[in-house]
Amino acid sequence: MVTENGQQGTTARAIPSRRHVLTAAALAPVLTSAGPAAARPQPRPRPTGMAGAAHGRRVEPVPTTPADWAEVTKVLGRRGNMLRDTTYHTGFPRRDLHVVSDGVAVSAGLALGTHVAFVRYADGSTMIMGDVVVTEHELQHVIDAWQAHGIEQTALHKHLLAQTPDLWWTHVHGHGHDAVALARGLMAGFDRTGTPPAVPPRRSDPVDLDIAGMAAALGTEGTTEDGLYKVVFVRRETITDGHLILPPGLGATSAFNFQPLGGGRAAVSGDCVMRADEVPYVLSALRRGGIKLVELHNHHLAEDPRLFFTHFWAVGDGVRLARALRPAVDATDVVPND
Repeated sequence: MVTENGQQGTTARAIPSRRHVLTAAALAPVLTSAGPAAARPQPRPRPTGMAGAAHGRRVEPVPTTPADWAEVTKVLGRRGNMLRDTTYHTGFPRRDLHVVSDGVAVSAGLALGTHVAFVRYADGSTMIMGDVVVTEHELQHVIDAWQAHGIEQTALHKHLLAQTPDLWWTHVHGHGHDAVALARGLMAGFDRTGTPPAVPPRRSDPVDLDIAGMAAALGTEGTTEDGLYKVVFVRRETITDGHLILPPGLGATSAFNFQPLGGGRAAVSGDCVMRADEVPYVLSALRRGGIKLVELHNHHLAEDPRLFFTHFWAVGDGVRLARALRPAVDATDVVPND
């Protein structure tokens, strides 16, 4: 460095360059925060055998029968049914709630259906997944109960737009070698809600909708259940959750529920399952058809491929609604559920 009198200064080395100043400033937060490990929160280790653990091999689900889930059935307090010989499925519809959305009295089958599923794996473990309806007042108490029993929450969202009362839907996940303990953990949460006891199944009455026209519009026949018309599609790919292979359709479906409103009109509530590259096309297709978007979110934490879900809502002529939904179906790699 040259001084004002033209002499070579000897203090030039004492003045740090701008690069050195910026480097020191960048390191300062790191250096000052360094200290005992106990001063920083540590990540919670996942229990051995959980789906998110690092495993080198994938584990297949194994076939089961209702008899294999007899003790689980006792804990849950209601009978379930087998899906594809691998998934023991049980519903807990919130028939205790009187919910109104967009001027429509929402039936339990349209959007208030809590569901839990149990799957047995080749390594002897059991995985549970579920989608549970809770009121805003119940929500924190339910989550606390589940967390105390090792039941994880993988999503928290809405299925409906403005509704009374305020409701939330939370996805749950558990994995272990004691299926009965997992069932007890689930019930610890359900006991914090107003979920009513099971009722005997009702005869499915004819649905006041143009079922044939709607089936033609969607390219597949649905089913009638609890006074609703339901259509389900499943992803073509094999989906894994960590090292566990999911049975087809488990946690990876596009489901459309139509509630008759009279005169061929219906309220439709449902969701589409999508890969990331499909999301923009599905959302655009739904809006072009006049379908209202409710939520865009994930249901899982460790699935492959990564999946997104959008919940939607619309009211109108049943066939017109089915036609509006068809382009969203065509934009995804799904097939009708058989």
